[in-house]
Amino acid sequence: MRFRDRRDAGQELAGRLMEWAAGGDLVDPVVLALPRGGVPVAAEVARALKAPLDVLVARKIGVPGHPETGIGAIVADDPPLFDRRSLDMLGLTEDRLAPDVARERTEPHRREQRYRGDRPRPELEDRAVILIDDGLATGATARAALRHLARQDPARLVLAVPVCAPDTAVAMRSEADDVVCLHHPSDFHAVGQLYDDFDQVSDDEAMQRLREHGASASRS
Repeated sequence: MRFRDRRDAGQELAGRLMEWAAGGDLVDPVVLALPRGGVPVAAEVARALKAPLDVLVARKIGVPGHPETGIGAIVADDPPLFDRRSLDMLGLTEDRLAPDVARERTEPHRREQRYRGDRPRPELEDRAVILIDDGLATGATARAALRHLARQDPARLVLAVPVCAPDTAVAMRSEADDVVCLHHPSDFHAVGQLYDDFDQVSDDEAMQRLREHGASASRS
């Protein structure tokens, strides 16, 4: 199965999560998107669940000279979370990557301010928190995001994505109460292989989707 675009993927994912909601397994849910690609997906889920929508900004830390290859991630002011095995394989240390971390740390603050404006961060304690992205390859950013969210004492922490690498889906089960992945193809090589349209989501598009939903995660 392939998805036409992120909105189509979000609708498919919403259908799966609606089954849980009908069973009473998602109490007082809040949907959080990993921007930018996760926002169009999460908007469809939030609409179906009639749940508030907000964002959690995480930033990938890439290999020096190959920034597209993630070996860690940061969320808010949390310490960076690294893949220790990758660091060892590449002969890298956290001290060596400190300048990269400092540089990347400015971007989450910029995006969070742009997406949220003056709205307060969502209250997550004792709520069902559903973290959504458009797909997972290494899962570095999702892992950092889940650990950040777990410290806020949600009643239930769910990671939901349309597609993910099979080994990443297994690894994420130790980070969340539940992991929902619609497709984990055995020949996985990139998230975009399951999408007909996987163009990059701009800040403006992400903000538009949030405005359309009237994004706010404060308790009703």
